[in-house]
Amino acid sequence: MSEWKVICHIEDIPVLGARRVARAQGLDVAVFRNDKDEVFALLDRCPHKGGPLSQGIVFGTSVACPLHNWTIALCDGVAMAPDHGCTPRFAVKVENGTVSLDVAELNSLALT
Repeated sequence: MSEWKVICHIEDIPVLGARRVARAQGLDVAVFRNDKDEVFALLDRCPHKGGPLSQGIVFGTSVACPLHNWTIALCDGVAMAPDHGCTPRFAVKVENGTVSLDVAELNSLALT
């Protein structure tokens, strides 16, 4: 059974925007909210040149990297064709408006 860490309330994430979550080790995690109040979490790094995805434009279930406009799928972190690459995805749970991330993933995914 997973242990979850409360990150914020859904209202703390801008619609069509993101919020960054700092970790003790590794790069920040970007938590995104689309216009349907769906919440996703990815490592805050584009697979192309490392751009901060949290500063990108959210549309549908994708985010456009602010550096070179690569489109990254929020559900799995995969770059859309013709680009290729992937950024790690983190499990998200939303209950009663509270957004949580999986503690084991926060402590183990993409630490370098």
